[in-house]
Amino acid sequence: MKLTRRTFLKISGATAVGIAASSLGLDLSPFESYAATLRKDLKSAKENTTICPYCAVGCGAIVHSIRGKVINIEGDPDHVINEGSLCSKGASMYQLSAANPNRLTKPMYRAPYATEWKEVSWDWALDEIAKRVKKGRDASFMTKNAKGQVVNRTNGIAHVGSAALDNEECFMLQKLMRAWGLIYIEHQARI
Repeated sequence: MKLTRRTFLKISGATAVGIAASSLGLDLSPFESYAATLRKDLKSAKENTTICPYCAVGCGAIVHSIRGKVINIEGDPDHVINEGSLCSKGASMYQLSAANPNRLTKPMYRAPYATEWKEVSWDWALDEIAKRVKKGRDASFMTKNAKGQVVNRTNGIAHVGSAALDNEECFMLQKLMRAWGLIYIEHQARI
């Protein structure tokens, strides 16, 4: 084989590129993808179905968890609305909620005229909410209307529902609001 200067430069250039690529981590050996690893984990995970919390469409999702820790969220192919597909927000449920280190997990309270939020206990927060609801309900409760008819309602509190609730949760919430005497009850899907 006759080695010319041009052939020598081609071979040495190709060798230099190969050495540079291998030093940057280019590895052509087969490897297991993240999806394949996740599929192995999902075989032993517990599956729960849920509804996407972001809009009023009500797309179905499957949540996979191991020992109470969420490892994956994906669209539910058996759900009548989305048939397994999710929008960009729905597809990011795992990153926004389960894997987000900045997600709040405890109630926060900011006192009137304060500039800082402070962490409070769940017991304190729920008691405070109950006190304020009771105070507002008592202040605006009406037993009879102008015609003298018994109405037993409150005009000082309104409720706007959430599309993140399923039918059973909406039913229970509606019963609670009616028991409190609310007449101004609305839902996000109608707004």
